Amino acid sequence: MSGKFGAITEILPLDLRLGCRIFRLSRLRAGARRGLRPTGRPPRIQAGPAAGSHTLHRKLQKIGESDHKMSRIWNFSAGPAVLPETVLQEARENLLSLGNTGIGICEHSHRGKPFMAVAAEAESLCRELAGIPDDYAVLFLQGGASLQFSMLPQNFLTPDKTADYLITGMWSEKAVKEAKAFGRTHEACSSKDRNFSYIPDSASYSDAPVYVHFTSNNTIFGTQFRAEPTAIPAGAFLACDASSDIFSRPIDVRKYGMIYAGAQKNLGPSGVTLVIMRKDLVAAASRTPATMLQYRTHADNESMYNTPPTFGIYLMMLVFRWIKQQGGLAAMQQHNEAKARVLYDYLDSSALFRTTARPDSRSLMNVTFVTGSEERDNAFVKKAEAAGFSGLKGHRSVGGMRASIYNAFPPEGVTALVQFLKDFEAAG
Repeated sequence: MSGKFGAITEILPLDLRLGCRIFRLSRLRAGARRGLRPTGRPPRIQAGPAAGSHTLHRKLQKIGESDHKMSRIWNFSAGPAVLPETVLQEARENLLSLGNTGIGICEHSHRGKPFMAVAAEAESLCRELAGIPDDYAVLFLQGGASLQFSMLPQNFLTPDKTADYLITGMWSEKAVKEAKAFGRTHEACSSKDRNFSYIPDSASYSDAPVYVHFTSNNTIFGTQFRAEPTAIPAGAFLACDASSDIFSRPIDVRKYGMIYAGAQKNLGPSGVTLVIMRKDLVAAASRTPATMLQYRTHADNESMYNTPPTFGIYLMMLVFRWIKQQGGLAAMQQHNEAKARVLYDYLDSSALFRTTARPDSRSLMNVTFVTGSEERDNAFVKKAEAAGFSGLKGHRSVGGMRASIYNAFPPEGVTALVQFLKDFEAAG
């Protein structure tokens, strides 16, 4: 494989799949003193709970040669969220030594060949998975989606121009608020009238917007666009905050001028923001913002104008590998639909629980539901937490419960949750 920094295989023999096999002598001795495993092979995972079980812990073998035993519970957090266990195991090994370099991934210079190989593979896999054309830039930035709320209008909006926003939740409200500081804004549609429980069927655009912005998935309210907004005015580009469903399904990048997403839900850890932008837009953007807030700064310097979040980019590379191994974005969509169907089918049949999102707007990533009683909701969350189901408490704007079941959330966790919901309901 080759990338913008040259042929990766020629830089050094990075055997990142198996972790570190060879340590420098000093590292090996240090590892022996600390009980670390010099082979670098991650411990094997024991079989998980049987279908229908909601056992608290999923047992893993001890780490290294210490007596410490690690257990993992079901993590329904909205973000930072669950990551593939194989990714975490591999990252653990490479914290001590990236491949056979003798230097941990967090210690490598971002200008050195080992990390440049990582960055090149991360971008290459990102392009491959999403079918990103060459005339789009792929950037690994910092500041989260929240920085993009202001960075986007700073680069493209002026006091005499208008940007259109589809308002479907708190994050799109925050985005349009930031844009108002740089130019005119127009709300093309809103679902605020019913507490953002649905995706509007249509939008009314302004005459000549610079761009049209929407949030593809709403973590708080459990709604998701089934497809991109249509009939975008000529001359406008489509901008999307895809933070909570990026790479959960195939995406036609050509329909967008810009896509941005915080990594901490489907792509990796917090601290990295993926930005995909047409290169002609990068070139046309304003030169007024501070240097670090101009997209061209990062495009011209291949996301390395300053020190990038190296560990976060490394983890994204591993997640991209994992997605590819699962069969790509089409397979991800199938897996996610199957997981969500199990949970929604139960909730639709339940006499106690009910979903909060309109059926045609339901999210595959964030399932929001309530009992209708705040007291009972709280009792359920407390009991669920004690049973090993973490992160189920809903956002205060909706109340109740929220199960976030992103790409890496295992199907057996959904099965376990449904069984727990049934048991709770049966207990009365």
